[in-house]
Amino acid sequence: MVLGLLVRGGLVAGTVYYTQKVGIWGDSAQSDKLYNDIKSELRPHVQKLEKQLPFDVPQLPRTGEMRFLAKHYYNEGVKNTFRFIHMLPCYAGRGLKKVKDTFQDFAQSPAIAGGAESSPAK
Repeated sequence: MVLGLLVRGGLVAGTVYYTQKVGIWGDSAQSDKLYNDIKSELRPHVQKLEKQLPFDVPQLPRTGEMRFLAKHYYNEGVKNTFRFIHMLPCYAGRGLKKVKDTFQDFAQSPAIAGGAESSPAK
């Protein structure tokens, strides 16, 4: 358990360090430069792949479109996170009620087969 936590923490820290080093967390000019560098590196591979595919591949989005999409999906993620946090007490209450009902079902004695109780012999 602790080892898994350390490995996951190390992966997150390494990812943040690497992304900071390549310029993702820099200013917008640095991010634009990184995007254009990646786009120019991928272009030959995309052209090679386009020749092998039986359909047309759309162009990569321009920088302005990418910026808009990044902002949009980031904002949606923040909104959904706060919506989940807002609803968390409700979700917890429902979960506890289900657990309580399940334990009550287990606590009840099972019904006797046939539906009738047997009377003692006289």
